[in-house]
Amino acid sequence: MKNKVAIIGSGNIGTDLMIKIFRTSDILEMAALVGIDPNSDGLARATKMGVAITDKGIDGLVSMPEFKDIEILFDATSAKAHAIHDKVAREHGKTIIDMTPAAIGPYVVPVVNLDEHLDAPNINMVSCGGQ
Repeated sequence: MKNKVAIIGSGNIGTDLMIKIFRTSDILEMAALVGIDPNSDGLARATKMGVAITDKGIDGLVSMPEFKDIEILFDATSAKAHAIHDKVAREHGKTIIDMTPAAIGPYVVPVVNLDEHLDAPNINMVSCGGQ
């Protein structure tokens, strides 16, 4: 059984991650793509791929029926927005993977120290340069 995930951020990074999950993941299932621009190319692409969408940000995600089954949130937005997303994720018992510079959770480079932080509610994916 796959783990259902949502991606917050319908820009290039979030959309690219969505496509990679579809093409390569044996353990993740796309449940929702979240944006704030109803005209986002990423949201349009997600719709064509059969992924539930909202253009109402994190509040829209929480109100979606899919939210209850989502285990992991990937945050591909901004450091400022991530602080809000982290709070909401914790309130609902969801794990959040931070792809922003917010660094609220521990720094993780998967091949180096992911196992040490598997129980962390928020992990920070070290920047592209750090990876």
